[in-house]
Amino acid sequence: MTTREQAIAAAEGYLREGRFLTDLERRIAYRTESQRDDRDKILRSYLTEEMAPTLERLGFRTHLAENPVTPKVPLLLAERIEGQNLPTVLIYGHGDVLHGMESDWSDGLDPWGLKEENGRLYGRGTVDNKGQHSLNIAAIEVIIETRGKLGFNVKIVLEMGEEIGSPGLAEVCRTHSDLLAADVLIASDGPRLADTKPTLFLGARGARNFDLTCTLRKRAYHSGNWGGALADPAIILAHAIASITDASGRIRIPEWKPKDIPQLVRELVAALELESAPADPSIDPEWGEPGLSTPEKLFAWSSFAVLSMHSGRPEAPVNAISGAATAHCQLRFVVGVDGERILPALREHLDNAGFSQVEIVPSKKGSFTPTRTAPDNPWVTLVRNSIKDSTGKTASILPNLGGSLPNEVFSEILGMPTVWIPHSHPSCAQHAPDEHMLADVMREGLVIMTGLFWDIGSFQRQ
Repeated sequence: MTTREQAIAAAEGYLREGRFLTDLERRIAYRTESQRDDRDKILRSYLTEEMAPTLERLGFRTHLAENPVTPKVPLLLAERIEGQNLPTVLIYGHGDVLHGMESDWSDGLDPWGLKEENGRLYGRGTVDNKGQHSLNIAAIEVIIETRGKLGFNVKIVLEMGEEIGSPGLAEVCRTHSDLLAADVLIASDGPRLADTKPTLFLGARGARNFDLTCTLRKRAYHSGNWGGALADPAIILAHAIASITDASGRIRIPEWKPKDIPQLVRELVAALELESAPADPSIDPEWGEPGLSTPEKLFAWSSFAVLSMHSGRPEAPVNAISGAATAHCQLRFVVGVDGERILPALREHLDNAGFSQVEIVPSKKGSFTPTRTAPDNPWVTLVRNSIKDSTGKTASILPNLGGSLPNEVFSEILGMPTVWIPHSHPSCAQHAPDEHMLADVMREGLVIMTGLFWDIGSFQRQ
């Protein structure tokens, strides 16, 4: 009989033989930039020509689901059912990527060509997200080859629109909720807490993006003729924004903050050790909510940011009082904050502060609901113990990712616990030139997923 150790050895052999890199190189070559209007055929072909044949070869039934919201980004649904009494795992990934930014990559690097150099695997999508879902599918292949079966059921959803806000994902999952029903979501996206530290996160912070605008007149007027007599919309807007937090970033709108941090969450966060890379910025310890540690601010609290501001002609200033000013803003928030009350509470705050002329315009994109699986959920325990057995390392457990993902589709619409196991690292250059996966994380990631899938297949449903 094949043992767990033999399966993990087979996973390492899978890498040595170059099978994973061959698959990843082929997938990186698909220029799946979902933000572009001329990528429709490529986005679809990644699913129909690359991923569906791969999964069908592994015994999956596949179904291309058309997107009812944004037709250019279809979804691939797949399932491999081995028995009705077996546990069922849902795996998620996305095949779309951010803009290639070809001209900005370092010499010798191409976003659409995989290149290994100094322990790094360069290419657009190596970590976000082609490399990550490819590792999980490779682990499935290793288990099938070594064990002859998985020992559990697997369902997969691959979307092609995550980088544009996952339009249609929720609708497709509602329509196909029976097909996608599972005991747990186990997926990979985002970074580890540190390069060498296996990490789990159990959900994600929510996000609400919106514009604040102050429009006083249709055009600008000469500052020499009118300065001092006309109100400046940029100054009004700056004071309105300043009323939202104090000078150290502490949020002043009570409904934007959780009432407290649950004890289990405090205990998880207290165990986290943040590591910084040379390229990382220095932490500003006095910024944000007083009395909280940096991990608590990142993973258990809300944060407000002004992402951009505009008034007049920044590229070529002229001597004129602008007629309007705009700021694009974002609130990241956690479980315990009512997402439906974020903008109404802001409206009430601005009115009470004397800024009724500042308009709030909700963003059509960038809206996520906060989610968090209970830290004591049995699936969390299983994954944590499995990683320890496979690597000898104790995984860092984040109550939720500091960023945002469409996790609410799985936790709320499909109603399952969610456990994310990232195969990336903080300095991966995600969404930037020179995106890369670390070869060491690639190897450890495949070992982790092979060991985990072996363990899930070793337990029968009680």
